[in-house]
Amino acid sequence: MTSMFDERDAAASDHALELLARRIVAVIPTLNEAAHIEDCLRSLLCGSQYLACVQVVVSDGGSTDGTQEIVSKLREEFANIALIDNPGRLQSAGVNAGAQIAEYGRDILVRCDAHADYPADYILKVAMKLEETGAASVVVPMDAQGTTCFQKANAWVVDTPLGSGGSAHRGGSMSGYVDHGHHAAFRLEHFLRLHGYDESFSHNEDAEYDARLAKAGGKIYLDADIRVGYYPRTNLSGLWRQYFGYGRGRARNLLKNEQRPRLRQLIPVINLLLLFVSALIFIFLPVAAIWPLFYTAVLLLVSLWFFLSKKSICGLWAGPALATMHISWGLGFIAGVFATMRSRSR
Repeated sequence: MTSMFDERDAAASDHALELLARRIVAVIPTLNEAAHIEDCLRSLLCGSQYLACVQVVVSDGGSTDGTQEIVSKLREEFANIALIDNPGRLQSAGVNAGAQIAEYGRDILVRCDAHADYPADYILKVAMKLEETGAASVVVPMDAQGTTCFQKANAWVVDTPLGSGGSAHRGGSMSGYVDHGHHAAFRLEHFLRLHGYDESFSHNEDAEYDARLAKAGGKIYLDADIRVGYYPRTNLSGLWRQYFGYGRGRARNLLKNEQRPRLRQLIPVINLLLLFVSALIFIFLPVAAIWPLFYTAVLLLVSLWFFLSKKSICGLWAGPALATMHISWGLGFIAGVFATMRSRSR
């Protein structure tokens, strides 16, 4: 039998949850996300009744694939969804725009990405963790997943040390304070005080923000128990463009915030330079073929490993996906260094 005290505790807990929900603005930047936006919003808003008290802002960068129409239709079911224009088009500008229109009393910002699948009550959970830890922001791990053959292989390899260099938010399982992670919840006051994301960043805007937050004394907490399912690129060309942008953004971030690159960030650049130099001198020095042959062997072993371990022919795409990540990231990093230096010299 439930006691009167249990009922009071439950009522108090419900009231606290409702008050928390009324403090949250959740922002989802979109650009041509018709394939994902409905599933994303439903995963975010189906669960606790108090999710209806959250201000949800979809900040659209001018989608032409029906994304806006899908969101408008969902507003008939979820009255707390708002759809706004993002003239800046980029995710960084979209999140900033949503943060700027937070209703009075909203002091917790939750960032969500349309290319993701969220666990039940995700918005409330990351907000509660923010309150529990007292951190300036909360980040979470991403678990890549796929539906097409290439996307599955991409997802399998990206969360390995070979794919992500051992980043804590890529399939990590340890909670604690970190210097970077997949953005989830922020104290809105801190976010606005730091002027939000740098809207000149098309990629790596999250790490750039974290660098400024750390300089300002803010702490970042990674909760490994709250996990996000992420859908990576579905083809080699899309993966190439994505990782070229990641590398370029990382270089700009390091130079802007005067940081030293980590070893895992230098490895793709070193690998690219070794491949380039080997190709140049191979005719004169055949032993230079050692590194390209070794790297090719690693890629073949990766493909074979996932083919056998996953019992799927899709695993054969893992090697090409990994090579695409490494080479495009390295090229992007070098391009970012030269572009930043050139702009500073003007």
